[in-house]
Amino acid sequence: MTIDEELTHLDSLLRRLKIEYEVFFNNPTKRPPSDLEWKVLALLRKHSDGGRMNFSQRFRYNEMAQRYAIYSDLWRKKSRIREEGYRRPQDALLSVQGVRVPEEHEPQRPTAYGVSASAKQPRSFTMECSDPGVQGEQVERLYNALIAAKKKSGEAVTGNLDSFSNFVKNKTSQIRKQYGCETVEYSVELQDGQVKLKAKAKTKT
Repeated sequence: MTIDEELTHLDSLLRRLKIEYEVFFNNPTKRPPSDLEWKVLALLRKHSDGGRMNFSQRFRYNEMAQRYAIYSDLWRKKSRIREEGYRRPQDALLSVQGVRVPEEHEPQRPTAYGVSASAKQPRSFTMECSDPGVQGEQVERLYNALIAAKKKSGEAVTGNLDSFSNFVKNKTSQIRKQYGCETVEYSVELQDGQVKLKAKAKTKT
């Protein structure tokens, strides 16, 4: 295979690996997709020096390597929770099936896309957003954290990533104009037994 073909194959494997891990964490009887992950790692290592790549190929490779690093960190956290159980309220946001949430941390009724400016309790997931149009992967992570929290609290999930991305784009634009800031900080939180999406202006210090 050429380098471009191998990078296309790597991208396909990475997408499959993400799906397989989602199936694994949603089914307590499933085994982790170790063989598939080994193939991904083998290709990542093979091209890690980038010596035979041109600029666009290196850019493409680095994007996939960063994506795998983000996924791998999330899968490691979820695997720990699967083995040890939830220890903190924010662990419930990772939504691992087959693990009981301690009663004192059991979420109740979630909210939808309601946005509040206050955030006094510890945050479970945060991201800073200045341009949702070029921060698609971060917006997707925020969306996934919100959906995972809603599923864990038993609320029917409505809407999709596209509608959520439009919401974040419009809300970011609104807050930036209102407060004259460059960045908006979003957080998914468990507060008073409810799941909330919050946004606030992020000013320079």
